[in-house]
Amino acid sequence: MFKLCLTGLFFCVLLFSKCGNAASEKQTKTDTTKPRPAEQETVKGNFSSQAEIKFSKDSLPAFFKKYPQFKSFESDFNSFYGPRNYAYAWFDSKGLIEQASNLLTQVKDIHDQGISAQAPYEKDFSMLIDSAVTMSNGSMPHLETELLSTAEYMWFAKTAYAGISEKQSLGTEWLVPRKKFSATQLLDSLLRSQPGQIAEPVNRQYGLLRSWLRKYRDIESNGGWPEIKTDRKKIQLGDSVQVMPAIRRKLWLVGDLATPDTTSLVFDQSLQNAVKSYQSRYGLTENGVIDASLIKEMNYPVSKRVEQIVVNMERARWVPVGEDGDYLVVNIPEYRLHIYQSDSLLWSMKVVVGKDATKTVIFSGDMKYIVFSPFWDLPASIVRKEVLPGIQKNKNYLANHNMIISGNSGGLPTVRQKPGGNNSLGLVKFLFPNSHNIYLHDTPSKSLFGEDKRAFSHGCIRLAEPKRLAAYLLRKDTSWTDSRITKSMNAGKETWVTLNPTVPVFIVYFTAFVDRQGRLNFRDDIYKRDGRLAGMLMEKPKI
Repeated sequence: MFKLCLTGLFFCVLLFSKCGNAASEKQTKTDTTKPRPAEQETVKGNFSSQAEIKFSKDSLPAFFKKYPQFKSFESDFNSFYGPRNYAYAWFDSKGLIEQASNLLTQVKDIHDQGISAQAPYEKDFSMLIDSAVTMSNGSMPHLETELLSTAEYMWFAKTAYAGISEKQSLGTEWLVPRKKFSATQLLDSLLRSQPGQIAEPVNRQYGLLRSWLRKYRDIESNGGWPEIKTDRKKIQLGDSVQVMPAIRRKLWLVGDLATPDTTSLVFDQSLQNAVKSYQSRYGLTENGVIDASLIKEMNYPVSKRVEQIVVNMERARWVPVGEDGDYLVVNIPEYRLHIYQSDSLLWSMKVVVGKDATKTVIFSGDMKYIVFSPFWDLPASIVRKEVLPGIQKNKNYLANHNMIISGNSGGLPTVRQKPGGNNSLGLVKFLFPNSHNIYLHDTPSKSLFGEDKRAFSHGCIRLAEPKRLAAYLLRKDTSWTDSRITKSMNAGKETWVTLNPTVPVFIVYFTAFVDRQGRLNFRDDIYKRDGRLAGMLMEKPKI
């Protein structure tokens, strides 16, 4: 999944207090498991490996003069064709190779990739490919067709697989380093590969979301889903209500209900199971009860869900294809930490993330330390806003909160909270040194993990199962037994443990993703970042 990534999933400049210093009856349900005939997952197979038929490098300036929108690829052309001694890549001794027609299909169907833009010079490209296909076998290669094929591929690869610029993604406060991407290297690898061995140079989550995008666009083009209207505050197992057929149809359309029975008015067991499935996909308590908030969620326009999928496909373009070894992923809108080993999800836990005023930063780092029985060094903002007013009201404030003043900085006292059960960091913290002063930690406020929406912190990430994470990270050191970890957490004396090797941590922001069961999940855009990115995607791309 990632070195910045989510394999299935599935990776700021903000001022904040940092922690730590309706559908018609004619509609049919779409099968998204089989690609449509015209759809190619990528441009697969061998390209021409011939080396005899060549063109002159001096031909390139005239090509870029005729097709100036591809001028930015000039150095990429030389990097690609140079090692080939400027041999044709899209033609062999028999004429145009099949992959050129496949590429044309991909370029024409760029909309299927969640891209709103049209390829530059698409009509010219189509005419040249159609002309080359109809020519007899053994005809001489056509230089303009060759070069335009390469340019269109580079545009497609950059647009579909790399996404918007890093400067733009930084504008959405995404500080996780972007994956390295080279269209020329990808094209060269395609030429050298055996048929069927080419995989798209994007995280697996991208292709999964693309399949669901097709399905949701089909729902939209067929009129969307039915609006659910009822005065009932709660609908549950055994109830009989007139709105039941609309509820059943909605749950069928999105895959939670196997059959769209439009006659039964009874809330039966199969419907309850479907409601629970829907709740699970939205990160809600799986109680199988339909209330006003759930109906509001179910009535959310399909057009906005399509936009949400497209936005998160873009984010999936930014993260690496895969990652070896252990790594951790916190998906902020999901309120969960995922533990991966070589791109296999091992387990997950609930987390609490930063509230809107003190957002958790989207970035990555390398976990280096586990600190048992930690001190908490209060950030200046909390000292200023909470501690000093507290001392003015109660002279025993520091003692009551197990705090001490350890010095002075910038005209403010430096305040530490001593280790113990009431320490705000709990009994253990996990450090991956970073300029944002963000880390993972235990918490004495366990009740918050019972909430569906868990944005309560000052920016740091609170863990529901900190001991389990410590045990996992220390599992290769046999001296760290369960009893030793428990004892260290409750020792009241701070103990630092250095991890070797360090463990990558990725804090990311995905409001739509596909889980291990292949189900499409949605989460609230808690930091209101989807809209801005959607706007960027509607802009004319720069190449």
